[in-house]
Amino acid sequence: QVQLVESGGGFVQAGGSLRLSCAASTTGRIFSSHGMGWFRQAPGRERDFVAAIRWGTGGTYYADSVKGRFSISRSSANNMVYLEMNSLKPEDTAVYYCARTRRGYSMSEAEYDVWGQGTQVTVSS
Repeated sequence: QVQLVESGGGFVQAGGSLRLSCAASTTGRIFSSHGMGWFRQAPGRERDFVAAIRWGTGGTYYADSVKGRFSISRSSANNMVYLEMNSLKPEDTAVYYCARTRRGYSMSEAEYDVWGQGTQVTVSS
């Protein structure tokens, strides 16, 4: 069973950077056919897709709103997933969630079956 724990959130000024981490603790293993994703939820809004990575190939996918600013990566050896966030904007303020999908990749929240507790990111103008 996989459990996910996010860290690295915080308060940053617009234009700044943060690196989020997601530790996957598992009694089994994350299979190469699985994928990992980052989603975010701002107050009063639905949870939105941010980025995803195929665990086996490392292929990456991004929401248009973060392309060129955010970068997702993974360490298979350490069962870690990262989200490097640069040029942050106030509209990036949200709780960021790490999640696992048994599909190689998905932008759909419904395809993810394991979620972390979330980490708050606040960007001031």
